[in-house]
Amino acid sequence: MSNLFPTYSRWEIEPEWAEGSYLYGKDGKKYLDFTSGIGVNNLGHRPKVVQEAIQEQLDKFWHVSNLFPVELQEIAAGKLAPAAGMDLVFFCNSGAEANEAAIKLARKATGRKKIITFNQSFHGRTYATMSATGQDKIKKGFGPMLETFTYVPFNDLKALESEMNDEVAAVMLEVIQGEGGIFPATEEFLHGIEALCKQHGSLLILDEIQTGIGRTGKPFAFQHFDLKPDIVSVAKGLGNGLPIGAIIGRKELKDVFGPGSHGTTFGGNPLSVASSIATMNMIFDEEFLTEVNKKAEFLKINLKKNLSSLTNVKDIRGLGFMIGIEVTEGVSEILKSLRISGIIVLSAGENVVRLLPPLTATIEEIRTGIEIITNVLSERN
Repeated sequence: MSNLFPTYSRWEIEPEWAEGSYLYGKDGKKYLDFTSGIGVNNLGHRPKVVQEAIQEQLDKFWHVSNLFPVELQEIAAGKLAPAAGMDLVFFCNSGAEANEAAIKLARKATGRKKIITFNQSFHGRTYATMSATGQDKIKKGFGPMLETFTYVPFNDLKALESEMNDEVAAVMLEVIQGEGGIFPATEEFLHGIEALCKQHGSLLILDEIQTGIGRTGKPFAFQHFDLKPDIVSVAKGLGNGLPIGAIIGRKELKDVFGPGSHGTTFGGNPLSVASSIATMNMIFDEEFLTEVNKKAEFLKINLKKNLSSLTNVKDIRGLGFMIGIEVTEGVSEILKSLRISGIIVLSAGENVVRLLPPLTATIEEIRTGIEIITNVLSERN
């Protein structure tokens, strides 16, 4: 009997080691990894530059607590905030913690309680972030949620307008709903939200946990739409595998999060921050992102070319290296068949195959992935 709580439906593959775009199982097989650790290993497995940065810090100190000034935190914040066009950073350990901090900051800054989020959203599994999530299945069995969250349909500006008033602390959303099925927000919807927030003195919180750090071909997904959020939450790809999260905020919020207002024991851990600096140095490079966009376009064009004639494929959508293939059946057996064929991918909801390749994947690796996906879906057509 395992001593672990059975909170995860484990796959049949047990990792032995990993490098680049590939994971090698204890079964002796090699798998093309298009999960990137659920959008975490944006530079692939064990990139040399990140591994060297971690080792360098490992030889100095691992943990001292946030009672000390840590230069690496200042360096990391000095890369993260400007990349978002913003000013201030708070480091934590995960996406859920980042969204918790964003919720606290918005409520304290405005003196209001109500926060509007969207149906099929996903913001985390703590009580506040679970309450913010617009999916009932995430909340089942845990009793009453926090009462200060209201949910409206995604991409429905009129529905949002009917809920907006001067009691709303913030509107919180994903630019692309990830766990909800890879649904991108429309430009009209995003700019409408921004205008409504300004009109009512509400803050705009963008959850970039999955979409940030180059995943969509820009440092942050909101930059495709020229938005100016008040708070942005990030995690996943920020440390390329080491646990780290953050919120990025505007300078006007500085005094709201003063000493004693918020904190964390492990947030801004030197090893995680070292990995984030090395990761950002690569991903925020303009030439690197230009290549990401070229490869992402290749992926999307060829998926549509290969799959458009299949009757079991309903839609292909997404942005950059965040792609959803909506099919006419549940995806669990499809994912298993893909693993047997040598590629690891994810689900997003019940009937969407989610692709999150590493940003460093080569054209040849992408071509291989497309070929396997095409063969598996064609066999089930």
